Amino acid sequence: MPKALWTVGEMVKAVRGKSALPSGTPVSGVSIDSRSLAPGEAFIALRGLNRDGHLFVEAALAQSASCALVEQAFKAPRGEKRLIRVADTLQALNDLGSAGRVRAKDTVVIAVTGSVGKTGTKEALKLALMASGSAHVSLKSHNNHWGVPLSLANMREDTSFGVFEAGMNHAGELSELTKLIKPHIAIITTVAPVHLGFFRSVEAIADAKAEILEGLVTGGTAILNRDNPYFARLRRHTLQRKARIASFGEASGADARALSIELGPESSNVKADILGETVIYHIGAPGIHLVQNSLAVLAAVKLADADLRAAARALAGWHAQTGRGERIVIGGKGGRVAIIDESYNANPASMRAALATLGLTPRDEYKRRVAVLGDMLELGGLGPKLHLELAELIDAADVDIVYACGEMMRELFDALPAKRRGAYAKTSEQLVPLLTKGVGAGDVVMVKGSFGSCMARLVVALQRHFQTPSTAAQA
Repeated sequence: MPKALWTVGEMVKAVRGKSALPSGTPVSGVSIDSRSLAPGEAFIALRGLNRDGHLFVEAALAQSASCALVEQAFKAPRGEKRLIRVADTLQALNDLGSAGRVRAKDTVVIAVTGSVGKTGTKEALKLALMASGSAHVSLKSHNNHWGVPLSLANMREDTSFGVFEAGMNHAGELSELTKLIKPHIAIITTVAPVHLGFFRSVEAIADAKAEILEGLVTGGTAILNRDNPYFARLRRHTLQRKARIASFGEASGADARALSIELGPESSNVKADILGETVIYHIGAPGIHLVQNSLAVLAAVKLADADLRAAARALAGWHAQTGRGERIVIGGKGGRVAIIDESYNANPASMRAALATLGLTPRDEYKRRVAVLGDMLELGGLGPKLHLELAELIDAADVDIVYACGEMMRELFDALPAKRRGAYAKTSEQLVPLLTKGVGAGDVVMVKGSFGSCMARLVVALQRHFQTPSTAAQA
């Protein structure tokens, strides 16, 4: 039997709580969602903007939760038997995450942030590091004020490597998160015009990203994108923190540098110098942006004293995730349709990468390249300009037809040549019938927009329209 993640006694001490439970009661995990709670886990009843977790305590306990962390004022419907009472449940979650980090004394901890590429880089690190030992990573995009402490609270103390994604859309947020994570290595994938509605400039975004350095342990290393225009600015922040720097990219001075790159429609081959060691490897997903981030991944692997060559081999298993570039191929009597699902989110940098990847699709495989674009949100006053600038990227990718929805995408759509205009609708829901009528066999269709643009419904609609039980296949 593996040792329990926590005991009730350890949790009570960490969160400064009180409980009638025996201190040796085992806890197998920590959850804030009663719907996905596993038997033996602790349920933390957080108070959110839209719901109060205390409403789900009884359901969590009925699902065999080991215990529930609740606030003092909570009136237990069935007594105190399996409760841990605290002053504030969000603070208790932070305290538990902090305790989880403190006890993992021998774990090499890596934090990942950046305007784009955080989740993919985190998943690549998991693949790469598991070749050398146990790796604990943030689930999904658990990168905010509750996701980071929750991920820390679920890390076992004997973990070899811990990888934590940290996100922000306001200044000051990363500062708090990194002080919980206390990373040995911090990766900033890139700085781009994202969340401009909350910042006065991209320089201000770079300064906010540099907050990840505040939590670096003494002697820690920042891994910075040397190809990014804000490298010098981030370098200054790092030197002010007296931290070490390892750079990555294609620039001649990069410490982790791509020596040659072969880009394909579904994968890439790379030869690179990683901090003085040459490796040749295959990435199981397409795109120059993934190649660049793979350099940061392998730099982190080497700095973590893990097996670099085994890590490089493992990147062949790095595949695009749902909403982040997953490629879905549907075959039928009339031919195949490929859907590139980029529906999770969008900003100018990720839109550039997605369109460039669409442009890699060979014409002999799919005759038409179709881009389905929704608004990029949180760009402030620069939003209209940044949407119009996509026209150049559409041209560079040799896209045949564009379908669009959203107020700002209307300006881009109207600016395109008539031969490229497929159809426009105000919302993604209204675009569904126009899109399913307009695309067909022989098309590769890339769907992308900000989360608030609800582009995932278009991916679902395309699958339902073309798929039959006997013809569906995942590429």
